[in-house]
Amino acid sequence: MAALLHLPGGTRDATELVEALFVAAQAREDTAPELATRWRHLAHTIGDALNALPPPKQ
Repeated sequence: MAALLHLPGGTRDATELVEALFVAAQAREDTAPELATRWRHLAHTIGDALNALPPPKQ
């Protein structure tokens, strides 16, 4: 499935979302390990997609 996100801050906002997912996953590791795994996977998937984008034009 593909999704289109409209983020006013562009890739910077997406990067913050990835970081927030990793922080949230770490916080839930002991109480909800399945959820933490899902959030980590989601963060990696978004991060990989960001890395695949062409560099911004200067």
